[in-house]
Amino acid sequence: MKRVIKKKYPGTISQDGAGVKLNRIFSRRDVEEVDPFLLLDFFDSDNKEDYIKGFPWHPHRGIETITYLIEGELEHGDSLGNSGTIEPYGCQWMTAGSGIVHQEMPQPSKRMLGAQLWLNLPKKNKMTEPAYRDITVKDLITHEDNNSKVNIICGEYKGLKGPVRGTYVDPIYFDVEIKPGKTFKYTIDEKEKVFLLMIKGSIEFSNGDTADFSNEKGVLLTQGDEIEISSEKGSRFLLFAGKPLKEPIAWGGPIVMNTQEELSTAFKELDEGTFIK
Repeated sequence: MKRVIKKKYPGTISQDGAGVKLNRIFSRRDVEEVDPFLLLDFFDSDNKEDYIKGFPWHPHRGIETITYLIEGELEHGDSLGNSGTIEPYGCQWMTAGSGIVHQEMPQPSKRMLGAQLWLNLPKKNKMTEPAYRDITVKDLITHEDNNSKVNIICGEYKGLKGPVRGTYVDPIYFDVEIKPGKTFKYTIDEKEKVFLLMIKGSIEFSNGDTADFSNEKGVLLTQGDEIEISSEKGSRFLLFAGKPLKEPIAWGGPIVMNTQEELSTAFKELDEGTFIK
């Protein structure tokens, strides 16, 4: 069965970190719909004042954060001792697990364009050892044909596997560009939730449903084993997919656990200085 649009998300203009302006596509109120995903922020600005204050040092536990840049630069550091710069087509895949403290500081650029996705960790892996993956443009796997160009970050497309492997939820993360007048096709497990983050252009599905970047920033698809998306003038979107965890969620700011007791413990450990294991 071909997937079509289930729900459109216009996004909400928000501020986070030290005052970074962004478009929050989905968050806490949407968790049942987008499980195993938790939060999605989209940022696109040519004004450095919108983002330059960045995201100073802050904690995470119980999740993975995935930051992908299309344009711009972002310096990062964490309590594991990792540091570096995310450049265009780079991805920072961070497993917070039992606890990590990090910062992400955008650098002045002509344009800052990218997204941050929060991926929930299964209950059994909430307190796993923190880890960090740094994917550069050189690591990115790309498939291009007459119909589309697909940057594969995680998952498999036409026999090619992305550089991020061995994750706890085993999601799919593609950066897809459909060429004008062409169609993108992908066969997928019908159990996977599929969400599209629009980057530019408009798309059309097999039943005639459409989504346009000027109106919809995010699109949740129905269940099915086929994705078939066409674009008359060309388009670009990020495709996320993952199997729902269907587990209880206790969410407090940057920490997402399964029970209120676990959440209280996390904040108590933050106060006592025992958060990092």
